[in-house]
Amino acid sequence: MNGIPFVKMHGLGNDFVVFDGRRDPAVLDLDDATAARIADRKTGVGCDQLIVIEPARDDLADAFMRIRNNDGGEVQACGNATRCVANIVMGELGRKDVIIETVVGLLDANGLADGRVTVDMGQVKLDWRDIPLSDAVDTNHIPLSLGPLSDAVGVNVGNPHGVFFVDDAESIDIEKFGPVLEHHEMFPERANIEVCSIIDENKIRMRVWERGVGVTRACGTGACAAGVAAARRGLTGRKVEVILDGGPLTIEWLPDDHVLMTGPVATSFSGFLHASLLGNH
Repeated sequence: MNGIPFVKMHGLGNDFVVFDGRRDPAVLDLDDATAARIADRKTGVGCDQLIVIEPARDDLADAFMRIRNNDGGEVQACGNATRCVANIVMGELGRKDVIIETVVGLLDANGLADGRVTVDMGQVKLDWRDIPLSDAVDTNHIPLSLGPLSDAVGVNVGNPHGVFFVDDAESIDIEKFGPVLEHHEMFPERANIEVCSIIDENKIRMRVWERGVGVTRACGTGACAAGVAAARRGLTGRKVEVILDGGPLTIEWLPDDHVLMTGPVATSFSGFLHASLLGNH
């Protein structure tokens, strides 16, 4: 077949086009516009994020993962994609533990007997400078409000998040409020916006507006942010099940501030990218 091979994968419906830049160096130089064309659901392959697996830079890592949102812009972290890439690399190496390198550091991943994958997403950052926020405020109570949403919690899980707690997450028009809050001046690098309601001390319902993507069925780093935010507020324990539109993720905030995320991995199909998507045709 002519063209560049890819695999379409997803974690709870948060979907990815995955390229292997270790075998096909042509995808190592994708620019923003080309990535956006590939991610377009009507004229491209279609995805929330485009992933390129690259050779590891760090001697400890098994592979490097580069992430672009479907607007083409590069981002630092994607929890669901990390599970997918880890699953690919574990299959290649015949191991149940691998280290995936990203622009923000090394992520340990482990395959479980039930097919799910656990990823250590690293230490969460809670200081206003690290999220980052434009003002020196208490990140557990950010003075930010819009419509029914107010009193956000700021968390950085490799990327910035604003988490809002409400009585009923289903009732919030996240397509209306999400893009406004994503671009709020409080978030100089924009932010993922999570709307959450507490089901019980071990379970959270979460809906998400992803920075540079929009509404998605799941967001791994968002689930991590929601779990940390709920525990900070004393609304839950430090290990919770986060119910997203696409299904559940298990999140555990460890005493050393690392966050473990456990969830499924699925492959939808594989194919070859037509050359026209790589140029301005």
